[in-house]
Amino acid sequence: MNNIIRHIIRAVILILVQVVVLKRIEFGDYGFDYIHIMLYPVIIMLIPIRTPAAIVVSTAFLLGFTIDMFYDSPGVHISAIVFMAYIRSFVLKLLEPYEGYNVDAIPNISSQGLTWFLSYSAMLLIAFCLFYFSVEAFSFVYFKEIVFRTIFSFISSILVLFIYILLSNPKG
Repeated sequence: MNNIIRHIIRAVILILVQVVVLKRIEFGDYGFDYIHIMLYPVIIMLIPIRTPAAIVVSTAFLLGFTIDMFYDSPGVHISAIVFMAYIRSFVLKLLEPYEGYNVDAIPNISSQGLTWFLSYSAMLLIAFCLFYFSVEAFSFVYFKEIVFRTIFSFISSILVLFIYILLSNPKG
């Protein structure tokens, strides 16, 4: 029960950081509109490994709905975060150690290691960014913009994500 409360408090704080701080950071004023920092996907990334997929996807839907309300982008964040939540089980299976995961394992650096967590978070975040910017553009006419926004947003988001992980050191 204590872990659930900790996850909820972390989620609320990360949502507030995303919509109050990170939404307001714009690099377009400097002629470079390709960077969008997305920190809120870490909420889904840090859900315990053995959580049923239906709960993860439902949580992602509610999270995406909340973010969409603040960004005035109906369905874009929902679709991207639900896609990321859906492929999370495939990524976990792909990265599963030979001896399997611990019953109460949480995908973080302290329990899985830095290399594992870097691979896990990078795969999920690049899939999220690519899906997000593809849905946002909704046309492959903007292929160059989709690729540039995906690459630069992924790089900036993964840096912010790791700074958050190292500073908060979430153990559960």
